[in-house]
This record gives sequence, structure tokens and C-alpha cells, in this order.
Amino acid sequence: MITPHVVRAKLPKDFIWGFATAAFQIEGSTDIDGRGKSIWDDFSRQPGKTLDGGNGDVATNSYKLWKEDIALLKSYGVKSYRFSIAWSRIIPLGGRNDPINPKGIEYYSNFIDELLRNGIMPFVTLYHWDLPQNLHERYGGWLNKEEIVADYVHYAKVCFREFGGRVKHWLTMNEPWCVAVLGYGRGVFAPGRSSDRLRSPEGDSSTEPWIVGHSVILAHAYAVKAYREEFKPTQRGQIGITLNGDWAIPYDNSPANVEAAQHALDVAIGWFADPVYLGHYPEFMQEMLGDRLPVFTTEELAVVKGSSDFYGMNTYTTNLCKAGGDDEFQGRVEYTFTRPDGTQLGTQAHCKWLQTYPQGFRALLNYLYKRYRLPIYVTENGFAVKDENSKTIEQAVQDFDRVEYFRGMTAAVVAAIVEDGVDIQAYFPWSLLDNFEWADGYDTRFGVTYVDYPTQKRYPKESAKFLSKFFKDNIVSDIPRSREPPTVQQVINAVRGAFHRLTGSVLVGAAKA
Repeated sequence: MITPHVVRAKLPKDFIWGFATAAFQIEGSTDIDGRGKSIWDDFSRQPGKTLDGGNGDVATNSYKLWKEDIALLKSYGVKSYRFSIAWSRIIPLGGRNDPINPKGIEYYSNFIDELLRNGIMPFVTLYHWDLPQNLHERYGGWLNKEEIVADYVHYAKVCFREFGGRVKHWLTMNEPWCVAVLGYGRGVFAPGRSSDRLRSPEGDSSTEPWIVGHSVILAHAYAVKAYREEFKPTQRGQIGITLNGDWAIPYDNSPANVEAAQHALDVAIGWFADPVYLGHYPEFMQEMLGDRLPVFTTEELAVVKGSSDFYGMNTYTTNLCKAGGDDEFQGRVEYTFTRPDGTQLGTQAHCKWLQTYPQGFRALLNYLYKRYRLPIYVTENGFAVKDENSKTIEQAVQDFDRVEYFRGMTAAVVAAIVEDGVDIQAYFPWSLLDNFEWADGYDTRFGVTYVDYPTQKRYPKESAKFLSKFFKDNIVSDIPRSREPPTVQQVINAVRGAFHRLTGSVLVGAAKA
């Protein structure tokens, strides 16, 4: 006899999908309604820090156009929206003894209410790289563990108290690897600290990123502790961290390159995931860094281990890995997209670091689930079409390379669930809108919605239409849920329909290759 839970040919009915954004990338209005400065405000205004000289002063004007953006989300049929709260809108000076801004509370409260009125679940990120500038100036920000952990936990508790009755999904931190490495190692993101004196007058790339990463882990963990003890019993939400990290493939089968691929994963993912889920830093990192890698106290480790209800996953591409690199931030591994036979892994994006390779996405989903054994929320995944910014609007909305990317990635999600048994509960493509893409400024577009920056008008791209249709077609709805189990024929018909749709997509069976 076939039972409904045995055959899962489509995504489960409770599967969460939507789009993701970040406050500094879309809101603009940086000096309105009491908002304080973040480290990105002044950094992005410094000559040479963004490719096109752009900054976040206007971005996509979403602070003013938020109702229009929510209407856009509703038109796409999303279940959820992942957005971030700007710390300096809530507490302009950032600290635990600094005033709270009622206008900031009001803005996000109204935003959340409007999402719920439209049947859209808020999925909230507390920190997406926009540290209040005052905390950086006051005591060094993430470099000062004692102060920053206390201030971050206070900020998080304000958000839990004000919004937690309506928000049931929280992300504490977005991509701590980027916070630590790009902000304090390579110096290409705010606050721009680096040992490279041509880039920054201050910073030590050999020590500061590891200190910052340690502080971020502890801030996350103590915020989760506060949520679980003070808020979760009544609010009954979920909370976790979201980590970036791409799949790593050995360049060839040589033992050195096989080992190099694992070392790449250890630093890109294990640096943060292993402490949070396993209770220790990766052994390779301990060997590589020695006493430069901070140590958790027994008390801290008890708070850190198990401090995420799920695995939050941001991933974009796959890298071929060669041993012998000297970049510690990549595990002393060289990355390439060029195979030994000279072919490329996939279609090249506008960003040099990104090519399509959905097989790698499926492999990474399996790796993370087997290693950490928690449900996976894919909180970012996206593609920037090459030279899209130089195209006309009519050309740019025909974003077929992005469609092909998402065709492969969504099929990988279904295959990982249906064939591999991976527990994946959410998928948030990046991004709802073209926006301020950090050091790339506005030259790089990741949106499924084209934004004409001079007019701020929004134009749905083909990728938005594809994703809307995909999730409408592939989330279980045609097997009725009732007290009576479905008939065998109903299940068979549902299975046939689902796999008929999937056979037009890449990967359902071939992804294991």
C-alpha cells in the first residue's frame, strides 16, 4: 500500500518560499526618522570603496516604497519575506544604555503588520552587516568581545520584545564569514580594516578576522539564549544563524586536492557551523592558526553549542579546489572554475566568483544535512546576469541565464528532498529587487525584479515569473488533507503530475552524477 508520507514527489505543503533582501541594500532614507549611522554609511561614501561610487543614501527607496514592495511580493505569491532590521534605526547609537528610537520601532511594526495582512510570513534577520557607526568608534565594534556581545544582545531583546509576538522566524546573523574576512581581513567591506596599507591605515589581517568571528559567534549564541529563556516560551518562534559557504570539489583525484576541498569547507563553513552545531572549531583551523584562533571558555561553549534551531544556508556557486594556496581565508586553497580539460563548470555570472553548477548545490545540501543533522533553510541563493546593468529594461527583464540558474537550483532542492531525504524547509532566492550590491555598488544586479534607479520603478523579470510558477506548481496542494487518507490512485496521479513537471527541469535524477 502506498501511504502519503512515503511518496513525496513535490515540495511539502508547509514548505516556505519567498525572496530575501537586506536593510542597507534597499531602504535608503539613511538620515530620516532618527536613524543613526551604520558603518556602511561613511564607508560607501569614501572614494574607491564601491566600484561605481554608489552609496546607500537612496538604494531602492524601500523605506518609502515599502507598501509597493509588499504588494509586489503578494503578486508573486510568496509565502514569506526575509528582510533585515537596521540596528541603527532601532537604537541610533547602538548601545545598551543608549536611547531607543520610537520611529524605528513604528516603521518595522507597521511593515510586519502589512506583511501579515497580505498573508506573508515575516522572516527577520537581526544583523546584516550594518553595525552602528557609534559602536565602531566607541570601542572597536566586533573587535571588543565583552562590549559588543552585551550591546547586540540588548538590541536583539528589544526586537524580540517589540516584534516577537508576530515574528516566528529569526536569524541572528547573516554570513559572519563576510563580516570577519571582508570587513577586517581583506578590507573590501565596512569598516574596511586590513593589513594592506594601500587599502586601510589600520588593521591586522592575521588576527582581527578570527577575533571578529569569535565575537559574532558569541553575540549570536547569547542572543539565542536570551530568546529561548525569556521569549520563546510565550512567542513560540524559531531562531538560528545563517552562514554562507559554497560547495568545494577537488580539482582532480589527487590526495592533496581532495584534502584541499575539505579544508576549503572547513574555513568557509566549519569556522562558524562547527562551534554552533558540534561545539568546537574545525581541527584544521586550529592547526592552521594556532594561538591566533580564540578559545571559548567552558561557560561560553555551553551557550554556543546547539545555539541554532536549524541550519541557515546562503550559497551561490561551486569551486574547484587546488592545494597550495596561501590565502588562509580560503583554507590555503586556490579556487577555479576551469576543469583540467579546460572547460568551465557553468555559465559565468557578472561576478567573477559565480558560475552556475546546480549539482554542487545538491551535494552541499547533502553534506550539511549529514554533518549537522538539522533542518535546512536556504536563506539566500541567486545569480547576477553578465552585463545586465548595461542593457535596456526590455532586455534586462529577459534574464534567461538567471532563469536557467533557478531552474537548476529549484530542481536540486526537490531532488535533495525527494530522492536524498534531506530535510529542507525553506528557499529564499536573492533578491526581491536589484539593489545596492555592497562594494559592487549598483553595477551588479541580483534582483528578480528590475529597478530603474532614476525612477525607482519596478519591473518583474522572467526569473520572478519562473519562480512564482515553479512554487505554485511544485508545493503540494493537489492531494487533499482530510481525516480520510487519499486513495492509491490519488497518490499515483499526484506523483505522475509532479515528476512530469520536473522532467522538464535539470537534475531530478541526474544530480547525483
